[in-house]
Amino acid sequence: MRSHFSKEIPFIHNRKKFLILSAILVVLAIVGLVGRGLVFGIEFRGGSEIDFRDTGAITIEQMRGALTQTGENDPTIQTAVTDGSQGFLVRTDTTDPNVANAHAAQAAQSLGLTSESYTVTTIGPDWGADVTRSSALAFGVAIILIIAYVSIRYEFKMSLCAILALLHDLVITLGVYAWTQTPITPNVVAALLTIMGYSLYDTVVEFNRMNENATQLKDGIHRTYYQIANFSINEVFIRTINTTVTSVVPVIAMLVLGGATLKGFAFAMLIGELLGTYSSFAVASPILAIWKTHEPMWAKLEKKYGEAGAHAAKESA
Repeated sequence: MRSHFSKEIPFIHNRKKFLILSAILVVLAIVGLVGRGLVFGIEFRGGSEIDFRDTGAITIEQMRGALTQTGENDPTIQTAVTDGSQGFLVRTDTTDPNVANAHAAQAAQSLGLTSESYTVTTIGPDWGADVTRSSALAFGVAIILIIAYVSIRYEFKMSLCAILALLHDLVITLGVYAWTQTPITPNVVAALLTIMGYSLYDTVVEFNRMNENATQLKDGIHRTYYQIANFSINEVFIRTINTTVTSVVPVIAMLVLGGATLKGFAFAMLIGELLGTYSSFAVASPILAIWKTHEPMWAKLEKKYGEAGAHAAKESA
């Protein structure tokens, strides 16, 4: 038995370490969310976005000064590169398109830029509120459907563990956005919804193997739920890694080579995919194994064949 188990990666044996690490990451994420808060793009809060291109040697300070002189209060300015040329992406709270265009024109003129060197996009607060409601509704419906599917296909305990791992991934991802002050845009929301699918996929693959192995109990070796869970994770681990690698490579390419729009999507996807892979074997499966081991049948088997039973047998010998 010992030689058989030695061939397995001891995921469940290290469950406490994984869960402590996850708890630390979640706490850090919550601290970032509370202390620094999330930065929402103009699509959610309304405002204007001015894309300045071919700005040459103009600095952020010069751009900020030009915009402030037009009456813009505390504009958010970040550098951008379009077709190899230096530029700036400016976000302001101005919701009137006429005012936003007038301010952009004045700033461009004072900096010696032409009228073709910038474009202005303005979104009203009502549209932003609609996007917020739609995003919240999408998340709510997705979570309800996940609970329903996993409960019907497997059992209710598995659905709650899957949701817990999913929330773990989303909270930490949002925490990274809070600490880095990266704006939340509709593309990021789309990435977060996609992350839910990736996180659920890895978790359900492991749950499926655990369910089958717990039902069959053919080998006479993996008799406790901890043993079954660890064996099941090892069975699908290479598949999980292969899926993650093939998914992450194009995301990294988007993050490195893509434009500003693609980078926002890719950043969330990269964090979420890595967390989804981690949480499947470090959060969802260990929590399920702990929960199932408290059931009478599995508690009895754990007492006889598990770590506590082996320790007692060793002492009596």
